Amino acid sequence: MIGIVHHLASFGVDIFRLCIWLVVLMVIFVPIERWSGLHPQRVFRKAFAADLVYYFLSGLLPNLLLILPMTITAWVVHSFAPGRLYATMGAMPLWARFAAAMVVGELGSYWGHRWMHQIPVLWRFHAIHHSAEEIDWLVNTRAHPVDLAFTRMCAFIPMYLLGLAQPLGNSLDMVPVLVTVVGTIWGFFIHSNVSWRFGKLEWLVSSPAFHHWHHTNDGPETQNKNFAPMLPWIDKCFGTFYLPKQAWPAKYGTDAPVAANLGGQLVQPLLQRD
Repeated sequence: MIGIVHHLASFGVDIFRLCIWLVVLMVIFVPIERWSGLHPQRVFRKAFAADLVYYFLSGLLPNLLLILPMTITAWVVHSFAPGRLYATMGAMPLWARFAAAMVVGELGSYWGHRWMHQIPVLWRFHAIHHSAEEIDWLVNTRAHPVDLAFTRMCAFIPMYLLGLAQPLGNSLDMVPVLVTVVGTIWGFFIHSNVSWRFGKLEWLVSSPAFHHWHHTNDGPETQNKNFAPMLPWIDKCFGTFYLPKQAWPAKYGTDAPVAANLGGQLVQPLLQRD
């Protein structure tokens, strides 16, 4: 009974935390999108309610799905990786380890994201994110929990392998925490409905324009581009960079079959056959 009460209390704290963050995000992004909006669209646009549910699901479920595989991964890596490597990485200043982890995690995220587009069984889950026909900050969390769990795992495993993240230490490792926080905040920004461009810096740091082109449904020649969450130069390295200087996508969405309601979207990828 005590255990149940403890879990319910923990769940309540998580919900409260997500509610606070939701208010903060709305206070930041709603005015920005009103002042610098790329496309005229309402705050409570079509599918806003469904995306709001996704916001809470994305904040709760992926971490639960990742507990077992990431615990096993951390234990295996820690058991077989050279102790000198972990000691060397652990001795680095926090800022240096964080910077290296961001690059390594971005490389993992890039390939995880690219595989989501290339491998049919993974695309079933990722197509939900691309089904949004109106893009704004909240679309960042419009994703199946399996989609989010897979891409996070692809980002964190290389960090564990290189000793940049050390979750089995004696204290809380701030590197994966910082990587997650920065990546999440930037994810809301690049999905936002704003017309901001970064000029010559757009090959270095992702902008809304860079990621909006990832969501385009304008035609095959512009699709399957810009997979990196924050570092566009990774797409340049692998030949998937696409960012016209002036143009923006004419339409968003996907032609893939995606269920119209939220319940169907959560279940469909699990039952679908290619």
